[in-house]
Parts: sequence; structure tokens; C-alpha cells
Amino acid sequence: MPTDNRIAVCPGTYDPLTNGHLDVIRRTSLLFDKVVVAVVNTPTRKSQTLFTTNERVAFIVQAVADLANVEVEAFSDLTVDFARAHGARAIVRGLRAISDFEYELELNQLNAVQAPDIESIYLMSAAKYSFVRSSGVKELAAFGGKIEEMVPEAVAVALKERLDH
Repeated sequence: MPTDNRIAVCPGTYDPLTNGHLDVIRRTSLLFDKVVVAVVNTPTRKSQTLFTTNERVAFIVQAVADLANVEVEAFSDLTVDFARAHGARAIVRGLRAISDFEYELELNQLNAVQAPDIESIYLMSAAKYSFVRSSGVKELAAFGGKIEEMVPEAVAVALKERLDH
């Protein structure tokens, strides 16, 4: 990869954006010249999202406003097709625990068949975020739990408003 064209895609549902997601995005921005945070428009693993695509994109845009080399965009096609359309040579994903590994291994193999020219790269979660997952944050928020250290402030406020807490 030429040093002036190191582009990575960080795909995800981001429903909601967590500080663990932000940690991976920020660390990826240090490794690549350009990072495109790809927000899944219509996830296949989840029946419905709590936040709209536009809301999820806006949360991320606000949270990464200080990172000049990061862009945020929604997408609805194959991740590898999105990556190729943006000139990315890498898809970067975070791993929190061993439980993430099996799913990510399968996804990696499927992506490799579709696009052997695009590398999958995994960043281990920072220890303080290793337990933070979007579904857990939503569940905590639904029951009035403390989520302020797990998500950006705007997300915490929106979760409380959306879930009436």
C-alpha cells in the first residue's frame, strides 16, 4: 500500500456508539491516513435499531470531530464493496473478548472470498472497554443504570430520552 493512500474502513451498526467503538476508531486513525467509519444502514443481525441511521451517523460525526482524517458514512451494500469503492485496503474491527472471535473469524473468511485484496485487521479492545457492548448499554439504560462512562455524553442523553429514563 502506498504511504499516501492508506485507507481503512471501520464498519458497524453503532447502535448506540460506545466509548469502546470510539477507542477503536481513534486508534485506527493513528495507523491510517484516512478512516471511513461505515455505519450499517439496515443490519442483518438485528431486527431493528434503536436509533435511525442519521442519528447514529450524527453521534459519530460529533464524537470524532477532532479527527481530521476520519469520515462517517452510512452504507447498505457488502462491506468489502463499500471498502473498495472508497479505495480502502483494510477493514478494521474491534475484538473485546474471546466470544467475539468466532463471529469475526467467519466474517473474515467470507470477506476474504469476496475480496482477497482487502485485509481484515483486528484491534483488541482497551481493557476498560472490554465489557462494553451496545446491547448491554441499551439494557442498562432501559432500567436506569449508569451508562455515562460507557458512551459519549450525547449518546447517554439520547438513550435516556428514548428509553424514558
